[in-house]
Amino acid sequence: MTTKTDFVPPLQAATRYAFFFDVDGTLAAIKPRPDEVSIPAPVLEDLRRLAQRCEGAVALISGRPIDQLDELAAPLVLPMAGVHGAERRNHDGQVTRIALTSATASALNHELTSAMAELPGTTLESKGMAFALHYRQAPQHQQAVEQLAASLADRFPELVQQPGKCVVELKPQGVNKGAAINEFMQQPPFAGRVPVFLGDDLTDEAGFTAVNALDGISIKVGTGTSEAQGHLSDVAAVYRWLEQTRIKLDEDVTTSVRSQGYESLSRRI
Repeated sequence: MTTKTDFVPPLQAATRYAFFFDVDGTLAAIKPRPDEVSIPAPVLEDLRRLAQRCEGAVALISGRPIDQLDELAAPLVLPMAGVHGAERRNHDGQVTRIALTSATASALNHELTSAMAELPGTTLESKGMAFALHYRQAPQHQQAVEQLAASLADRFPELVQQPGKCVVELKPQGVNKGAAINEFMQQPPFAGRVPVFLGDDLTDEAGFTAVNALDGISIKVGTGTSEAQGHLSDVAAVYRWLEQTRIKLDEDVTTSVRSQGYESLSRRI
């Protein structure tokens, strides 16, 4: 993998795109606590208008559960992949979930609650089918948190570790953002379009790989090496890019309509 410069491949006129966005660190600035995160109203409006131009082919792809994503995106109701794709809502509203057995979920919750309580400042986030071990407020416990996650992944072969920014998650095997994007791309309104995916974290690399394989556009937000083709420096840069992209698509539609109008007039003459 190589370090990317500040560059985003340009969108081509008349190309039908499908847009996928990570949330924390991409559409929303990262905060000390997950419940402090928000998406600004003008950004939600740009997403709404982008979805309108793309016939609904705009989705959120996040480690957060769908219910949290709905709160952040309100009043928008978008297709979503939550918990890295362990749960997914299609454009028609149908929701599918990959769940752990009740015995596994209960055992994990019990052990993690006890172990994390011994690491002051860390936070356990239970997502039902996955668990996030946060240490943003206690970076001195990073090694202990990583060792805890590794030991449980060894004991529960149906789980895999997913490192992120100041967090390690335990999630079901085979669940990742790339798989979620591939599933979306097989269904309307995403099918037949060119995928565009923006993300900022290690959890987004599987999404970048999937989009690259589909000859789409992958965009890394922030610092670090990545498989993404393009790069935006921070969340503010994402907001500028989103607004410019929405304006460009509006202009492309207007130009197309005017061109068709001229052609129709020419035929009548």
